[in-house]
Amino acid sequence: MSPLFDPIQLGGISSPNRILMAPLTRARASREAVPTPVMAEYYAQRAKAGLIISEATGISRIGLGWPYAPGLWSDAQVEGWKPVVGAVHKAGGRIVAQLWHMGRLVHPSVGQGQPVSASATTAPSYAHTYEGKQDYVEARTLTYDEIKLTLDDYARAARNAIRAGFDGVQIHGANGYLIDQFLRDGTNLRTDDYGGPIANRLRFMREVVEAVTAEIGTNRTGIRLSPIGEAQGCNDSDNHALFTAAAAELERLGVPWLELREPGPDSTFRATDEAPVSPKIRQVYSGKLVLNSDYDGHSAQSRLAEGIADAISFGRPFIANPDLVDRIQGGHGLNGWDVATFYTQGREGYTDYPLLREQEAA
Repeated sequence: MSPLFDPIQLGGISSPNRILMAPLTRARASREAVPTPVMAEYYAQRAKAGLIISEATGISRIGLGWPYAPGLWSDAQVEGWKPVVGAVHKAGGRIVAQLWHMGRLVHPSVGQGQPVSASATTAPSYAHTYEGKQDYVEARTLTYDEIKLTLDDYARAARNAIRAGFDGVQIHGANGYLIDQFLRDGTNLRTDDYGGPIANRLRFMREVVEAVTAEIGTNRTGIRLSPIGEAQGCNDSDNHALFTAAAAELERLGVPWLELREPGPDSTFRATDEAPVSPKIRQVYSGKLVLNSDYDGHSAQSRLAEGIADAISFGRPFIANPDLVDRIQGGHGLNGWDVATFYTQGREGYTDYPLLREQEAA
């Protein structure tokens, strides 16, 4: 048997296998960021994953800039998540909520105000809004008082996740969003205790972790980082030094599992030529290390055999293959995904991908 199908303990979560479902924005919530019934079917279909990491979920209105993405700041959102989480549990699965603040990547028309970030910078390219693609606007630098309020938002969202029935949370610290904007010197231009040397730039991440773990416990908390090159205009002059130090800080804080998005030069999403940081992170971090980006069953098994990764998270393959775990275990082929339906609001390309048994019976 492949080590992919060995059980693993992720903090307080007992996972029966090491195939995790990566967070995947799918835009099927309401305009009020309330989960909809079809989301329960979608997640329950994928409950054989060792652990489902939910799609990125906003901690506040000002922090959520993706149309039709869900949130966790209101009672209505908590009530909307309850049947989704319940459906996963009924199907035998486990699910954590990924807590998201997009920082400067929030457009005012979606976040209902000027975006905020570590510093007054503007993201490149354009934002997706309800009115179509629009240029990003310059973010406003968060003040000390606003940082404290943002930490409170993280704590509230974590508390709401547990109220909704989630097994825990994953803090989204990757892909050029708010925590990443504080971590990297390309977007963090501050000269106070949150900027400058790496130790200062780690402060916001540390305080978010402390706020969340104080609310729900370290055992129910994980985090995602992307120790790669540029991500949505966010980069650092020395990613290896930065993210090795970040991992050492997470070790000190006792965070039990860390997911790393490490694409390569041929990645289907944000390719990079930068060498992986995970070998260095493995030297300073003793928790469970989850790697992500463009894996298939064979390459996932190889990474586990190397001893750096403890589990692998799969993204797009889970979109098109609800029964991905069975397909990998049986060595079966995979359905291809339809990019055109990634962010639409219907069932097409969401809950209608065929299971292997349906294809074999046809």
